[in-house]
Amino acid sequence: MSSPRRTIHVLDLLARKGALGVRGIAQQLDLPVGSVHRLLLELAEENVVERNADGAWQLGYRLLEITDLQLDGVGFPRLARPYCEAIAEVTRETVNVNVLSGDACVCIDKVRGNEGMQLDWRIGSRGPLYAGGSAKAMLAFMSETDQVRLANGPKTRFTSHTITDATALLIELGRIRERGYSIDDQELVLGVFCVGVPILDRIGRPVGGISVSGPTAKAPGAEVEQLVKRLHEACGQVSKRLGYVGAWPPRDVVAPPLVAAF
Repeated sequence: MSSPRRTIHVLDLLARKGALGVRGIAQQLDLPVGSVHRLLLELAEENVVERNADGAWQLGYRLLEITDLQLDGVGFPRLARPYCEAIAEVTRETVNVNVLSGDACVCIDKVRGNEGMQLDWRIGSRGPLYAGGSAKAMLAFMSETDQVRLANGPKTRFTSHTITDATALLIELGRIRERGYSIDDQELVLGVFCVGVPILDRIGRPVGGISVSGPTAKAPGAEVEQLVKRLHEACGQVSKRLGYVGAWPPRDVVAPPLVAAF
């Protein structure tokens, strides 16, 4: 295993398990104790890890500093936070802020509501673009080439509601573009519903999205219009701060190509 990969595995383990001794880390990762000890000492010099009062190793605050710099570079989590807090207070459901990362949707911030059953993504969690509120909202406004490519790619059926058929997914993306928001009807978790709206950059590319998820059933129509209005206000303001000057809410009546295979 290369040194960078060892470093990532060690940091990931400490993030998941909490403070551990050198031998505990070595055993769980099947690495030599000496190598792990040297790696920890090097990371400690950079304040990435540190010893606690019991002598075990834990993550240091340098990672938080790095994460803050990354989020500042992304920009819109800080802009979106006040809107998310207001939406969570009204809906009592979880509001997630997501970014587009390659072919994945990554949660970078969230505000929990008060409902018991919620789709509670951990910050940093990655999900596919073909399922979920923000994910499909972003995918629907990506280029038609990317939509067709991802529609024809491999998919995991998380529930019986997950859209895995390429043609069905492309039709759904067309509907999202027409109405300006996405509905997740239990595609990731049974009993959890979600509404998502994209965040666009200065040239109209999707760079993120905000979604509301919870146990309340959600379907296109009048019943979700008030929620959609709040999401459009939030995503519209964030998009404008990112330089987007097009019409809002974003709608495109031109459906993507309904070609299920090249």
